[in-house]
Amino acid sequence: MSTKYDVEALLRPPVEYVAALSYFSVAFMMLWMPTGLMLVKESALICGSVLLVLGAIRFRQAWKVRKYQAGLLKIKPFTVSSKTLPVSNERLWLGKGFPWDNRHTQRLADLRRKNGRKYLEPSRAYQLARQIEIKYEQARLFNIYKESYQRFHRFISRQRYNPLAGAVKYVLENNPCLPLPPVGGDPTIHAVGLYEGEQDVSMSLGDRVGHTLVLGTTRVGKTRLAELLIAQDIRRGDTVIVFDPKGDADLFMRMYVEAQKSGRLDNFYFFHLGHPEISARYNPVGTFSRITEVASRIANQLPGEGQSAAFREFVWRYVNVIAKALTALGRKSDYNMILDYGQDIEPLVKDYLSMLAAAADPSGTWRDKVQDIKEAFDDSDNREYRVTKELASRDRYVVALLRYCKDEDIMDSVARSLARTFEYDRGYFDKLVSSLLPLMEKLTTGKSAELLSPDYLDQNDTRPIFTWQDVIRTKGIVYVGLDALTDPEVAGAVGNAMFSDLTSLAGYIYKHGAYSGLPDIDIKKTAVNIHADEFNELIGDEFIPMLNKAGGAGFQVTAYTQTWSDVEARLQDKAKAGQVAGNFNTLIMLRVREQATAEMLTKQFDKVEINQLTSISGFVDNSDPNSDQEFSSSTQQRNTTQQVELIHTNHLMTLPKGQCFALLDGGKPYKLRLPLSDSADFDGVPASLVQVADEMRKHYTTNDDWYNFMPSWRDAA
Repeated sequence: MSTKYDVEALLRPPVEYVAALSYFSVAFMMLWMPTGLMLVKESALICGSVLLVLGAIRFRQAWKVRKYQAGLLKIKPFTVSSKTLPVSNERLWLGKGFPWDNRHTQRLADLRRKNGRKYLEPSRAYQLARQIEIKYEQARLFNIYKESYQRFHRFISRQRYNPLAGAVKYVLENNPCLPLPPVGGDPTIHAVGLYEGEQDVSMSLGDRVGHTLVLGTTRVGKTRLAELLIAQDIRRGDTVIVFDPKGDADLFMRMYVEAQKSGRLDNFYFFHLGHPEISARYNPVGTFSRITEVASRIANQLPGEGQSAAFREFVWRYVNVIAKALTALGRKSDYNMILDYGQDIEPLVKDYLSMLAAAADPSGTWRDKVQDIKEAFDDSDNREYRVTKELASRDRYVVALLRYCKDEDIMDSVARSLARTFEYDRGYFDKLVSSLLPLMEKLTTGKSAELLSPDYLDQNDTRPIFTWQDVIRTKGIVYVGLDALTDPEVAGAVGNAMFSDLTSLAGYIYKHGAYSGLPDIDIKKTAVNIHADEFNELIGDEFIPMLNKAGGAGFQVTAYTQTWSDVEARLQDKAKAGQVAGNFNTLIMLRVREQATAEMLTKQFDKVEINQLTSISGFVDNSDPNSDQEFSSSTQQRNTTQQVELIHTNHLMTLPKGQCFALLDGGKPYKLRLPLSDSADFDGVPASLVQVADEMRKHYTTNDDWYNFMPSWRDAA
């Protein structure tokens, strides 16, 4: 079929078959009996060959039209195993698809017209098969037949390099009575691009520094897409950090399998708040570039609206004082210490002031002087050493130690901050920090406390302890399960603290490099791929700087969420949400249920022109009695154009599962199909990890296992 005309006309009978048959018939006559057509053999051979070529061209045109029409309702899924996964150092493979343009918008519009409806209706054989299946669902004989069909299909599918089995498999898979794949949606949205054929679609790795946003409602394939991208990142040798708030067993298993097959299990860390017995350990406030980050990571988890803002600022100052004192003492801050000193700061004041006194008086006579001051405080007749009302409930020895340091003028900035905090009225002070203690209790209760406040000196605990700097330097792979369904507040606090830690590290890497302080060795800069599933549950003020500025340190964020309104609700600020959206240069959108979310993609394109054929018929009576012509009629077909949206929001709201639109290469639209994962890849996984995965499947709702629900008449083996 020629494409030089304005009207493509794919919804019609494949009339080219008739022309092809005519060409083949005449060619056969010329080649078989040239004398009957009064042709010499040489001329007949040339003319017959030309006709065969013309017939083949016409046959191919008709076959493409017929294949296009037959594929409007059913598209075969495709599976990619770990062995066949394409991995490149230049491109990131996304699936199969095609660039979307006004041709595909035109074809969808043609299908929505009256003449296109018949191509969207299942055949009578298909409808009859569904009726029989429903009617005889409980019939024993019918179930035996279905089981036999499934076994036979599995047997045929496993035959390799057998032409007969291949032919039988082709017939079985193209059986018009088979149920359609349970993917829902409108399959014609992708089928309109199959006339030219699909191609492998990928994006440049250089574009990933601009970050990627994946949007899609539940049970449509977001996590399966995450598996695809994460597997390639692991096989490429990059640093991979995955945040999974709810817990997806298949995602975790995929990471383990890919780490195993790429020889990187030694650098694989499994961190999960719901499975502390086998989890790695991590201190969210143990590493920082600036001491104030410790207070920010904790105080940012507290409410900051209205009157709560003043209490949060006081908590920030209080935690900052504790962090400065611990750092000066050479201790690593953790949640347990902050909780302990948040409830009672006296031991910290005593330890720090004792350190100052010992440094100023190495002989140790300061202890006797402090004891003398304590006895003076105990003497009620001594007016010079009288305990104030605010310090009445404090330990006399600590009060005496503070008085000694002031008298000897050995107070530094940290000691003065501790002194001001210590001299508050204890009852009043406890009210000011009351909002800190509940959060700290949640973060230090149960077995998960061992993960967040690790004991670095416990040699009997073999669970590894990791820091983000070590992970990046060793090109590690980290799975972070936050158990958000069990305790969303703790999950959010830990997730935000991790993001804050990563943002701080990004600034350090940008200034000094990832291997600062190590010997001068030739180490190639590695990309840090951060995948944040359920992005809306993790985002906070800590995340925005990472999107804005971490690209220079090689950080590449891929965020997954359901709707953009979830992000706006989390941030409680539409302007901030817009700021976040503006930092994602690549957008991948699966089926969404919110129009505003769909418009994030559709509003980025100008309207395009499509053709519209209009038929006009009419007649005119002839009133001249002397004329033999009683009336005249006319029929016209006009080709007009109209402007429509290149991609309509309805297209995004009716996508089948496992399909998406993507903005790649600076804003070019692509229509994609995502591959299904091969369950055989999980063979050989240790039993302990399989048990963990089973527990995750049992307790967590992941909603992305749609591809496991296969048609009842055949098996997808």
